[in-house]
Amino acid sequence: MTTMTRKENHNNTRSAGTYWDPFRLVESMLNLAPYAPRYATAEVAPAYLPQFDVKETKDGYEFSADLPGVKEEDLEISLTGNQLVISGKRTATETKDSERYHLAERSFGRFTRTFTLPDGISGEQVTAQLKDGVLSLNIGKRPEVQPRRIKLNEKPAASA
Repeated sequence: MTTMTRKENHNNTRSAGTYWDPFRLVESMLNLAPYAPRYATAEVAPAYLPQFDVKETKDGYEFSADLPGVKEEDLEISLTGNQLVISGKRTATETKDSERYHLAERSFGRFTRTFTLPDGISGEQVTAQLKDGVLSLNIGKRPEVQPRRIKLNEKPAASA
């Protein structure tokens, strides 16, 4: 197989745009449809995989994700040890054969995200809420792993 690459010829004596460029020709052919994505290779929609924000605070971990169109009954959250698993599905809207789409970019389907948390999380301090298409999940830390302020010149407590 031959690999073709485009090299810019700075010593070209012709004026810009007057020479034949096979790369521009192929690029223009790929953009014939007004809404076609650049360099489209297949008609397969990507799988739905929500993106998460994970933030550590002094009290625990905060997870948030945009899950538009995901129903509460289609969402499952489990915590086993330090493994957090969030799975669910986003169902596609019904389409009729008589409808003609010019562009369909939204993705649908099942998803599963697994997060490994550090030791020290508290399985009893977990809250989750799905409101307006946004998932908010909080997992607390055990008190012994939370930061504690130490004062200078503090004497240790006397043992009995």
